[in-house]
Amino acid sequence: MQRIALLAVVASLALPAAAADEDLKALRAEIAQMKQTYEQRIAALERRLVDTEAARDKNQPQQDDGTRGGTAGGFNPDVSLILQGQYRRMKDVPERSITGYWPAGGHSHGGDERGLTLDHSELVVSANIDPYFRGMLNVALKDGEAEVEEAYFQTLGLGRGFTLKGGRFLSGIGYINEQHPHAWDFADAPLMSKALFGEHYGQDGLQLKWVAPTDLFMEFGAELGRGAGFPGTDGNRNSAGTSALFAHVGDDVGRSHAWRAGLSWLSTRAKDREAHFEDTDAAGPNEVEGLFTGRSRTLVADFVWKWAPNGNPKERNFKFQTELFRRTEGGDLACVTDAATSPCLGGVALGDLRSRQTGGYAQAVWQFMPQWSVGYRFDWLNSGSKRYDPATVFAALDPANAYFTGYRPKRHTLMADWSQSEFSRLRLQFARDKSMQGVTDNQVALQYIMSLGAHGAHKF
Repeated sequence: MQRIALLAVVASLALPAAAADEDLKALRAEIAQMKQTYEQRIAALERRLVDTEAARDKNQPQQDDGTRGGTAGGFNPDVSLILQGQYRRMKDVPERSITGYWPAGGHSHGGDERGLTLDHSELVVSANIDPYFRGMLNVALKDGEAEVEEAYFQTLGLGRGFTLKGGRFLSGIGYINEQHPHAWDFADAPLMSKALFGEHYGQDGLQLKWVAPTDLFMEFGAELGRGAGFPGTDGNRNSAGTSALFAHVGDDVGRSHAWRAGLSWLSTRAKDREAHFEDTDAAGPNEVEGLFTGRSRTLVADFVWKWAPNGNPKERNFKFQTELFRRTEGGDLACVTDAATSPCLGGVALGDLRSRQTGGYAQAVWQFMPQWSVGYRFDWLNSGSKRYDPATVFAALDPANAYFTGYRPKRHTLMADWSQSEFSRLRLQFARDKSMQGVTDNQVALQYIMSLGAHGAHKF
């Protein structure tokens, strides 16, 4: 309509006074014709809109009350498949472990297998259940086996900054624990994660999270769970076996910088948690089984700093990330063996155990140009102090056992990756691993990560 009015004004100013009446009549006729044409087009569009809505309602399934379902009754999930594998060149060590630490057991994604492996692929399905809940399932595929890593519901719009999650989920403690392997900046987990949890700590339970209504990002969370994962053990009990608390704060510094810091606490119980030792029988060393029953408490502090010019990480960006931990354990240790001459035959040797261990990692990743990134990570662990009564169970155990040594594991890692897009990545990594006493393992890994289907943005 503005165009029509402009034509009318320009034309009236340009016409000679003598022919003004005739030209004005012709111009009014042209305007009337254009108006009629626009009205016809608008009417046609309105009819198409009505027909489309009618067809949609006709094709929607009928609810129990006879009405047609809306968006809350539909099921249109986001489905994604993560293909992840690697080639790893490393020393052939029969039983890999971290010296000075109780073996975490279970499987470890991307770290123990030599040669070509289908490392850790994932099938993820998520969708809104209704206006009040959302559901998510993550199934990990490894060596021909499937494992449910996460399967939970989460509230939507609970109000006042609260969110409730229930089912199986990765705990919110620390920073890297909630991340799946395809989101890591390196081809394997830090030594800290392997020593504390085997890889990451998952809960079968409930999580309540609250985000404060402040300019400064402030998040607080609490969890109660079954406690079946290491360092705890599964138990036939009605009460919760583990509890966790965490708090995270963060903010932007100008347009190019952002940071987040956190503090987390995990408390869990173990009953007959297994490990293997050697005794000091005069007839020769025998392998004995150690069973720990007691309490394990872990404190984790984390910090992340990110930089991207004007907040746009596509061209260049930098990330510094570090986590520190302190774990204390106290309880009873029993040794059990079938050897007829062993001092701890039948599990009669019992002793009190108290341990305190610390460690952490620090890493930096620099995307120096689109598609290309390099990174360095340093891992360090302190096997810490272990107090025990040498006159009981430990008199039967070889003091040279790896768990009782004062060794300090460490590892240096360099990586470079190339990402053609946000859905594909190739990574080359070199690590000098000294996590086992007396073994220096120079490791080379070539990894691929391919994402198919819907895939949401990763957390900060």
